[in-house]
Amino acid sequence: MLGNVHGGILMKLCDEAGGMTATKHARHPAVTITVDSMTFHSPVHIGNLVTVSAEVTWVGRTSLETRVLVTAEDVITGKVTHTNTAHFVYVALDENGRPTPVPPLLCETPDEIARYERAVQRRQLRLQLCEP
Repeated sequence: MLGNVHGGILMKLCDEAGGMTATKHARHPAVTITVDSMTFHSPVHIGNLVTVSAEVTWVGRTSLETRVLVTAEDVITGKVTHTNTAHFVYVALDENGRPTPVPPLLCETPDEIARYERAVQRRQLRLQLCEP
């Protein structure tokens, strides 16, 4: 509609990128627990080249958070626009489909540390919202 890519398609792409990133870090299959947030900064127009990138921002014992960024490029003008930011949480599963421990996250740069700290805050908020 309106010449834009449907938001659900972008959410699916983000979940796939985040899930593959979580799986790669965990070295186990990872399944989606929650979409913590999905922000649509600007539309993706049909015909744009869409790039989806993801990184692990937080790791617990068996769960991980990924930050997913979406950009859209007008291939005629070369203009690249940051269109979406999303945070997804996954749990790693063993061969029996049970949650399994994941390796720790090594944060080395100031940006990585800041992203981790923001992820901790998001996790605390998620836990508060789940309290009865």
